[in-house]
Amino acid sequence: MYRQIIKEIKKYDTIIIARHIGVDPDAMCSQLALRDSLRIKYPQKSIYAVGNGSAKFSGIGILDKPEILHDFLLIVLDTPDKKRIDFAKVEEASMIIKIDHHPFVEELGTLEYIDDTKGSTCEILMDFIKKMHLPVNREIAKTLYCGLISDSNRFLYDTTTSSTFELVSYYLKRYPFVLSDVYKDLYLRPIKEVRLQGYIEENLTLTEKGVAYIKLTNEDIVRFKADSASAGNMINHFNFIEEVLVWVIATEDIKNGNIRINIRSRGPIINHVAEKYHGGGHAFASGARVSCFEEADLLIQDLNSVCDDYIKVCENNENKVQ
Repeated sequence: MYRQIIKEIKKYDTIIIARHIGVDPDAMCSQLALRDSLRIKYPQKSIYAVGNGSAKFSGIGILDKPEILHDFLLIVLDTPDKKRIDFAKVEEASMIIKIDHHPFVEELGTLEYIDDTKGSTCEILMDFIKKMHLPVNREIAKTLYCGLISDSNRFLYDTTTSSTFELVSYYLKRYPFVLSDVYKDLYLRPIKEVRLQGYIEENLTLTEKGVAYIKLTNEDIVRFKADSASAGNMINHFNFIEEVLVWVIATEDIKNGNIRINIRSRGPIINHVAEKYHGGGHAFASGARVSCFEEADLLIQDLNSVCDDYIKVCENNENKVQ
């Protein structure tokens, strides 16, 4: 499949690299790293990484804003379905290639490479770039590592395997970069966000079945001088609370007229619930967007039911062992 992707890349003089709406580090790092590698390999081609950026991730790199496009190849990264692509001219593409690590949702491109056993799209690209002998420099290696550690939550998830560490070792040996610089770009944050996190911790509601959630209004966000993305970016700070199986941050997004939902789990499968509410993602890490807090309440109720079923299965398995 890798060779087929390269074969198609060679055919086009203009290449657009897109990813999902609501940018995160893996999505942005994967498109920037692939863009920069392909630009070195094919200097005569016009290659752009597109989409709405985020002030929080501005240190990762700069996105492009191409004006006139025709007869272009569209490479979609880290995105399982068409409605979530952060690019307005999808239908104008001459061909679409998808490279993704999310579970399959729908057929999107003419050529699709999906490996949902990988913890990040950057990990897939590390392998792709290595095996296809595409150019790499220190900055590209650093960008790939940044996306990988972000989506794996610094190697905490079970998608991290020996091959993950082999790839990291390969790139670090050949293109050594300062690891602390990567973590600084990802995790350095202003005091206002720390205070917002403290507010979230103080005000989480916990259901009897282990769903912890908070609903943040626009007034809450303004009071802490943050933005709607800031709260969602804190979702991974609640991984190890004994009483919590699933946790949710629902944030009012005035700019886009919806409620942003970030969901994480340490047991129950949650992505099918997210899909029901105009979202999706992984089994234990998903997101959604709903129209109002009342719809967010329905989502939380569904997650509570999922936790209830999960608890019953666990209890039944324990009884069998006894």
